[in-house]
Amino acid sequence: MDPDNRRASAKVNGEIITGTDLDQRVALIIAANEGVEISNEEMQRLRQQVMRNLIDETLEIQEAAAQDMAVTKQEVDQYYQQYAVQQFHRTPEQLDEHLRSLNSSPASLKRQIEGELALDRLLQRNVRPFVNVSADEVNELYQRLQAAKGTPEYKLAEIYLSSTPATHQAVGENAKRIVDQLRQGGSFPAYARQFSEASTAVVGGDLGWIRLEQLQNPTLESVARSMKPGQLVGPVEIPGGFSILYLQDSRQVGMADPRDAVLNLKQISLEFPKGIAEEEAQARATAFAQAAQRISSCATADTEGAAIGAQVVTNDNIPVRALPEALQQTMLQLSIGQITPPFGSLEEGVRVLMLCGREAPSGDSGPNYDQLMAQLEDDRVGKRTQRYLRDLRRDAVVEYN
Repeated sequence: MDPDNRRASAKVNGEIITGTDLDQRVALIIAANEGVEISNEEMQRLRQQVMRNLIDETLEIQEAAAQDMAVTKQEVDQYYQQYAVQQFHRTPEQLDEHLRSLNSSPASLKRQIEGELALDRLLQRNVRPFVNVSADEVNELYQRLQAAKGTPEYKLAEIYLSSTPATHQAVGENAKRIVDQLRQGGSFPAYARQFSEASTAVVGGDLGWIRLEQLQNPTLESVARSMKPGQLVGPVEIPGGFSILYLQDSRQVGMADPRDAVLNLKQISLEFPKGIAEEEAQARATAFAQAAQRISSCATADTEGAAIGAQVVTNDNIPVRALPEALQQTMLQLSIGQITPPFGSLEEGVRVLMLCGREAPSGDSGPNYDQLMAQLEDDRVGKRTQRYLRDLRRDAVVEYN
């Protein structure tokens, strides 16, 4: 990939989307789906979808600026810093280097962030104020949920693809191809961000913890009820399109679960030089693990970590459930001030986690009135958002190379 390739792949109201822009965004998706083989045919479809996303993104940024709501560089940089720590467990500088190693760039990810922030502002002004949910609707849903106490609730993620009678078959076939890629190990959040038309796309399709009644769709309720954690199902045909569901976890309503504990952590990590031999990396990892064990407390972790050449990042308010399954039980068994065994790879380096605080879980009485109101509003905002974006596309001048 030539970073100096400024050839236009498309023009959106006169603004150029280059071949490099497209290549770098595709590289992000490929990296998120490491180990998954993508055929030439599938790659072509992926590039077409990413191009549509880049066009929508450009329209959103342009429209926000036209309405005097432009996202500033400072805002994007601040979000990027949070993203580096929370999503990649890296410093911003480490994330910069990581993205370049993937044949992508910090600018590509920052452009995606700018588009998401711009769309959020447009929705706050032009969509959300015109969505209404009545008190009767909220009360009806609340009563259904109260009657369901003691029953399971589910942590679901979704990918929604809309269709019309004319596009029904083509969209259904595309949904099947997405499911095939996911079953080969593709990243659900990555595919949701690029393909899903639901409002949850910006958070990787995550619906959070919900009771099935909150899906507001009998077909999806029935499908989700029979799923097991880790299971992927779809495409499920529903009114207006197709849905792909992934069940991340389940629990009983109102019952405390140890995995609902919230942790404060210090991540202590050591990077390896590029090209280091595996034997030398193992020796450094062993020495690092021994040195990390001697760190006396969370209060001194930053200075003591720096003294052994390590990077120390604070991660507060991390639910146990948000950690990889392999780490969950390990963290639940640690006492304050203890660290995990080292983990990592030649490419990512070696790291340990130090437990600095734990907030015990408590029984959950379920969503309150305001939360249910927000959920119903979000559902309607999602539907109106699709119409809003269609209007932006219709009024735009888009030229393809």
